[in-house]
Order: sequence, then structure tokens, then C-alpha cells
Amino acid sequence: MNTNFAYMTANFDAQESAFIQHITKELTEDELKSFLMIYQNKRRDSLLILITTILGFVGFAGIQRFLTDKIGMGLLYFFTGGLCMIGTIVDLVNYKSLTFEYNQQAAYDTLQTVALYKR
Repeated sequence: MNTNFAYMTANFDAQESAFIQHITKELTEDELKSFLMIYQNKRRDSLLILITTILGFVGFAGIQRFLTDKIGMGLLYFFTGGLCMIGTIVDLVNYKSLTFEYNQQAAYDTLQTVALYKR
């Protein structure tokens, strides 16, 4: 494993790090650096999603859904009080999977961006 890769992915959890390593295995060193710089700005930290989910219990329901680009669900949560708190509780339990799903999509989007620069 590249030392630069290990340094730039130090704040990723094991699942995310393994996923990123898998999808970037074909990239050159320069492409990997570009990918990681772009991806670092797009990804969401699971702690941020956890905190914004907890805010749903004090009246700001749905922020975690807006942060993970699920605008429709964010609006639904906002106007229904987190689906009467049930949706917020479910998100509280599943905040890591919400984050990982968003980060997977962000990684694929970033990979496409890097591929476009390669041309």
C-alpha cells in the first residue's frame, strides 16, 4: 500500500478504506492523488451524520438526509418531525450505512471526474 494513500485515508473507517483501495487499484500515482484530493472534499464523516441525526430530536429533523443528497427524504423528515421521530431513530441506528452509501456514490462520481481529466 502506498504511504501517501495510507496518510490521506487515515480518517476513513476500515470498510471505506478497503472500498476506496479496491476501486482505485487501476489508477496511477498521480491519478490516485487527484482522486483522493477531490474525494476528501466530497465525502461525509460518519460523526457529522451522527450529530446531525441527533439534532433531529431537538427540532431540526432531516439534516442528515440533506447532507447525503437525499433532498426529498430531507424535506419529508423536516415537515413530519423525522416521520414522528421513527425515521430519525432508524437513521440513528443506521447512520454508518447512510454515510457509507453516500461516500460510495461520491467515490464513483470522483472516479468519473478523474477519468475525464485523464482523456
